[in-house]
Amino acid sequence: MRISQGEVTGMSDGTRRPEAVLEVKDLSAGYGGPPIVSNLDLMVGRGEIVTIVGPNGAGKSTLVKTIIGELRAMTGSVHLEGAQVTNVPTELLVRRGIAYVPQRNDVFGMLSVRENLEMGGYLLHKREVASRIEEALAYFPKLEELAHRRVVVSKLSGGERKMLAFARALMMRPQVLVLDEPTAGLAVQVARSLLREQVPALVSRGVSVLLIEQRASDALEISDWGYVLVSGQVRISASASEILGRKDIGEIFLGKVSADTG
Repeated sequence: MRISQGEVTGMSDGTRRPEAVLEVKDLSAGYGGPPIVSNLDLMVGRGEIVTIVGPNGAGKSTLVKTIIGELRAMTGSVHLEGAQVTNVPTELLVRRGIAYVPQRNDVFGMLSVRENLEMGGYLLHKREVASRIEEALAYFPKLEELAHRRVVVSKLSGGERKMLAFARALMMRPQVLVLDEPTAGLAVQVARSLLREQVPALVSRGVSVLLIEQRASDALEISDWGYVLVSGQVRISASASEILGRKDIGEIFLGKVSADTG
């Protein structure tokens, strides 16, 4: 487990986590009826990769939409670096330090790779944009070769498009990057490469990562901490290695057994 800038959070199993960058407290959210997620707590520590996994319908999408301000919280709060950002619209959260890469529509197909990066830096002063683009392309050398190609015309692969989405999100140098199902629609080997190589590399660039992913085992293998979400509630909160080692994880996904939240 990577530890960065001071371990301040102690867990019941003796594991210590870094100070919280993103923290969700007692959050409930839904779409006008009963809440889809209820009384939910989670945190992302500085320099961590934190993964949320769970079966379809567990409430993962609702949780993400609430964190990034697309959906209003019914109760509870979201904090970034200790400051409350509950219900702050997505476009304003970018200024505060949260970037979001959606599962779909993550790049502009009619724009070139470089133009996509320019769009990612639309809040920057004009003189900063060029240097940030060069910085982003240095992180993803493959994209540098494609910089002037229009995304649709050049037919970027699924993996290249996702790298572009990551690079565009990094233009604002976020504190936290929220990745919603980044491997959706990708071939198995491409998906594994993305998780094992590209996502951990984000942390080396000073970004903490909140990852929502269906490929549970692959995601947890590269994570520091994990949350298992079932029926809108956290059923397990533990180190990723501990979750991977649980023999009852399949049954928990199916909602057949109870589990302590750690």
